[in-house]
Amino acid sequence: MKYDVIVLGAGIVGVSTAIHLTRRGRSVLLVDKREPGRETSYGNAGIIQREGVRPHAFPRDLAMLMQVGLHLSTAARYEPLALPRLAPALLRYWWESSPEHYRRVVQSYAPLIGRSIITHEDLITDAGPAAEALVTKSGWLLAFRSDKGLRREAAKAKEDGVQFGIGHRVVEWPELKQMEPALKGGLAGAIHWTDPWTISDPGALVNEYFKLFERLGGTFVSGAASALETDSGGWTATVGGARHSARQAVIALGPWAPDMLDKLGYRLPLFVKRGYHMHYDTEHGGARLNQVVLDPEVGYALAPMARGIRLTTGAEFAMRDAAPSPIQLGKAEKAARELLDLGERLDPQPWKGARPCTPDMMPIIGKAPRHEGLFVGIGHAHHGFTLGPATGELLAQAMTGEATAIDITPFGMERFTGR
Repeated sequence: MKYDVIVLGAGIVGVSTAIHLTRRGRSVLLVDKREPGRETSYGNAGIIQREGVRPHAFPRDLAMLMQVGLHLSTAARYEPLALPRLAPALLRYWWESSPEHYRRVVQSYAPLIGRSIITHEDLITDAGPAAEALVTKSGWLLAFRSDKGLRREAAKAKEDGVQFGIGHRVVEWPELKQMEPALKGGLAGAIHWTDPWTISDPGALVNEYFKLFERLGGTFVSGAASALETDSGGWTATVGGARHSARQAVIALGPWAPDMLDKLGYRLPLFVKRGYHMHYDTEHGGARLNQVVLDPEVGYALAPMARGIRLTTGAEFAMRDAAPSPIQLGKAEKAARELLDLGERLDPQPWKGARPCTPDMMPIIGKAPRHEGLFVGIGHAHHGFTLGPATGELLAQAMTGEATAIDITPFGMERFTGR
């Protein structure tokens, strides 16, 4: 059977793209080596970050750079052996994080983030009650140990409220303690971002989206795509020895996208920020939380999940497939136990994932410049879960000749490859 579209990758970007294309009457084959939503889409803190108009920039102040360089930071660490291969992308990341460049990035990025809640809500409604049961609509807490840090972030939040219409409140310690009784102290207060939604099981939400895709008539094939080739009739993907053809193809393979794109002649300056998580018991005396709490001055998040409290770490700069390191999670867990009484670890081993990143902090969304019928949705860094449905909507619109909900020109692959 020949399909209209083959989508490679069944994370939240791939599944969302497949849904939006199927809604538009396209026959879609979705391909992944694992069950949908079991990689990076599963392991995050479960926040749909409507407030996240400012992507994570490379630190430019000397104190922070020294902390990272001397392995004193919990928020970011690096593997020394990986630096020679990562250096070109990281140097450009540093360059793009200059104040002048970063202002332009935010202006392009903010409209995309503005589609996050709208597009998730659309899919959640159609996915049904099981998806709706995973959602909490009370925002999340950016909690500061220092009053100086709280006041500095409050000023930024006020600016973003005026410029981008983002809702927030400044919460002093007494109110924060009322909101989260399990917190022991050591905090000056928090920014309560009121617009975002949180999800109690991100992988389960992607699975509900996948069920919607199947109800709409989509087809899923389990297996790793070993090749994607173009011919006069479109595209052919080889999966487990079988060949599947379509008029168009989408690469939504997250951190594995370079494996396929390199074969097609697209060598992009992509890199990964690896991250870890661990769940902690809340049923036998362990602390409970009502909302996600992020400790930015150390660099980790605590998220109430269906399985327990999930601690997620910051960024580890390493090669995608290198062996895991326990260092960052260990430091984050020690810091978290200063703020609340975490229960026992529930997972036999920490989960490890890789956030696919671009040096200019913006995803790649749109048509591949040198191949007819090939489209890409990758490089979402910390906001893949947030932006999956918005990316799927934009790709489907571009692929079917519709006007896109926002201008996707800033997200084109051409900024790295030329035309």
